[in-house]
Amino acid sequence: MTFAKQIMAVGTLATAFAVALPSSAQVALPAVKAHLYDDNAYPRADIAAALKQAQREHKRVLVDFGGDWCGDCQVLDVYFHQPAIQSILQQSYVVVHVSVGHVDKNLEVPTGYGIDIKKGVPALAILNAQGKVLDANRTGEFENMRNMNSQAVVDFLNKGKV
Repeated sequence: MTFAKQIMAVGTLATAFAVALPSSAQVALPAVKAHLYDDNAYPRADIAAALKQAQREHKRVLVDFGGDWCGDCQVLDVYFHQPAIQSILQQSYVVVHVSVGHVDKNLEVPTGYGIDIKKGVPALAILNAQGKVLDANRTGEFENMRNMNSQAVVDFLNKGKV
């Protein structure tokens, strides 16, 4: 993508945020895309470490599958930083971001949790501290995050919190 197209995409994303958020929401929009998903990470090792941390802290693990290129994944991250959602995450979850590249990397990981990434990202899985799937986006529910409000994220997280 050219620099000009990137600038246009950021503008479009900012517009999507303005449309998707209630007028009373106070969200600091990122000027540039956040680097959330490391293409060189080892997702199985990251998830294993998160499970150990979750056991120690009596929390769940939230696995977020996506890519830095994904505007809807960026919107989800903005929602993750809203006070209400951030509070739920801090109290109940250890968060792991897993890169799926451009839907061509680490695909066996979400498949192992019953998630078909080809239906869209971001996709989320809630695991208990032993690694059992408690809930997951199996049909691409969040792939249109830019047109959803943050309550959808709150509702999903509340289903699995401790």
